[in-house]
Amino acid sequence: MIRIYISPSCSSCRKVKEWFTQQKIPFETKSILSGQLTKKDIKDIIKKTLDGTDEIISKRSKIIKENNIDINSMSLNELIDFIYENPSCLKRPIIVTDSRIQVGYNSEEIRSFIPKARRIFRENCTPENCPKYYTCKDRIEGADCYED
Repeated sequence: MIRIYISPSCSSCRKVKEWFTQQKIPFETKSILSGQLTKKDIKDIIKKTLDGTDEIISKRSKIIKENNIDINSMSLNELIDFIYENPSCLKRPIIVTDSRIQVGYNSEEIRSFIPKARRIFRENCTPENCPKYYTCKDRIEGADCYED
């Protein structure tokens, strides 16, 4: 399942959610500012970064600028605690799959989520899993949800 870490006032977060909805790709959201973000979530995000903290931490965030925070000098546990206590320092949205993350909304890069999500959709589109299976317009018309 794709998880999208969002904040309510983020226009890029709204674009990402709208894109996944239009593509009929299942996802779940977690608000980073309402206490839904766990330390386990943070570890998972950090583990999947390719560029380290630069990829997920906004150096322009108020907490970092006002307190002159040096993220790079923190241990992993200190970093996790810092993000947990100050989730507004995270860039958003953060899109997370089992194997990777994407930070922000990029109309070209987000397309890389389609193939795997289509397979998940196809696997779950069965009479046993879907009460609307026999009347589903997308399944009957052969919509692109069945194409890789």
